[in-house]
Amino acid sequence: MSQPLPAEAARARALLSATARQGRGRMARPVLLGLASIACGLAQAWFMAHLLATLLGHGDSGWAEMGAAAALALLGIALGVAQEHAQADAGAAARAGLRRRAFARLLALGPADPRPAGERAALVVDRIEALDGYFARWLPAAILAAAGPLLIALAVASEDPLSGVILFAAGAMVPVGMALTGIGAALASRRQFDALQALSGRFLDRMRGLPQIVLFGRQESEAQALGAAADELRTRTMRVLRVAFLSGLSLEVIAAAVLGCLAWRHGHLLVGGHPDPQAALFCLLMVPGFFAPLRAFSAAYHERMSAHGAAAALAPLLEGEEADEAGLLLAEIPPSVVVTFEHVSLTYDPSRGPALRDLSFRALPGEALVLAGPSGAGKSSVLRLLMGFNRPDGGRIAFNGRDATSLRPSELRRLSAYVGQKAHLFRDTIRNNIALARPDATEAEILAAARAAHVTDFSDKLPGGLDTMVGEGGYGLSGGQAQRVAMARAFLRNAPLVLLDEPTAHLDPGTEAELLESLRRLCAGRTAIIATHSSALRARFTRVLEMADGRANPARMAGE
Repeated sequence: MSQPLPAEAARARALLSATARQGRGRMARPVLLGLASIACGLAQAWFMAHLLATLLGHGDSGWAEMGAAAALALLGIALGVAQEHAQADAGAAARAGLRRRAFARLLALGPADPRPAGERAALVVDRIEALDGYFARWLPAAILAAAGPLLIALAVASEDPLSGVILFAAGAMVPVGMALTGIGAALASRRQFDALQALSGRFLDRMRGLPQIVLFGRQESEAQALGAAADELRTRTMRVLRVAFLSGLSLEVIAAAVLGCLAWRHGHLLVGGHPDPQAALFCLLMVPGFFAPLRAFSAAYHERMSAHGAAAALAPLLEGEEADEAGLLLAEIPPSVVVTFEHVSLTYDPSRGPALRDLSFRALPGEALVLAGPSGAGKSSVLRLLMGFNRPDGGRIAFNGRDATSLRPSELRRLSAYVGQKAHLFRDTIRNNIALARPDATEAEILAAARAAHVTDFSDKLPGGLDTMVGEGGYGLSGGQAQRVAMARAFLRNAPLVLLDEPTAHLDPGTEAELLESLRRLCAGRTAIIATHSSALRARFTRVLEMADGRANPARMAGE
């Protein structure tokens, strides 16, 4: 694991505590309902003790006591059902809040997040789902395990002090037994979730690359690797379950011992003539009620351990939320942008060296700057800085003469329209895929963007036109058609800064030539920065900045 266990545990506790404080209103309801159910059980046991004493020839009870006991039994069932619903609501609310925060954080990180897509999906789905038991069952059970047995022990002690002492002693032994059986449970749970996340990520990544795996004949080895990962997950899951079973076993042993002690005491006294048979029966009847909250506590104990393991992985993601909110907001989008890099440097990983070194240039409105150079020269790093996915380690980036890093990362992205190497289209209509760039756009604006990017050249030939459904990833469209949809998004966004990252990569020369006119229209009147290897793009936009090893080559700056 990358972090020491104490640090991970502290971060997990902080996240769980903060989330519990935010939802304490919802979480108080199951606790109050649980206390009401315990009080109802006490009253029911008192009436039942009266009835049983009468059946044994002690006391005088009738239909009134039987009716009261039956009514209290029904009330207890209703309170139990209401408590279950309140617990489910509390857990659902906590998970929904955490999922919103985690998803917003992943969106804010964007491509700066190095985790594979499968691991990110497991983080937002599986890890947060594992926290449900903590908020829905563990927190209410922990409070009721302290308050419920204390209330019952006090009621029993008022009838027979020695029986109350026995229950008090048993209640003190339960946490000790659970602690002894629960040592290492959090670590086991964390390792289980690590194995689950690794399996999820590996499976999704291999499914995406299935054609390449089959093409290179690696299907057998990949199937074996997935089988090994699944077997590791099975082993770690069984270890977590082992801890849960041991915790429940220790509680049952204590409960059996207490019941035996009280049965011996009061049974012996009943045979020899008990001074208060009703009190003896009440004490015996309350033993199951005394251990009911503790059983719920024990059953939820492994939920706490699982939650700590899941929260330890989730906490690092959510710790950067404050940084996302830091920075200035734009009062309005400026009509034009002058982009200035002054001695900018950027390092992702010190072991790999700087991605950018002392880079300086200026891009003015109405001109397109082409960043050329081999792969790894730093072209895409420039675009990542301009979109706010990374911050420079040194130097200054300015928009219209003002420091760009003083803006929130989300504000930087409001200033730009981006077209990447391969457009990702969602399973939806072509129209809605274009409208993703600006959901509030009118139908006329969407149609104008589609025409500007020449999307209508092929969509008009489809049965549904712009309302034709496309598959995930653009299934059903060619690479060039998908890039035209991406270009239409950029037209619809109508931002003053256009960022293009290999927009004609993976296209044949004929399709590339068709897109060049759309690119020229998109860049007209805007500040455009284009990272490309394409000689056709370099010929169309004459201002070229040659880059190598993160640096600009002044001797090879064309178009100045």
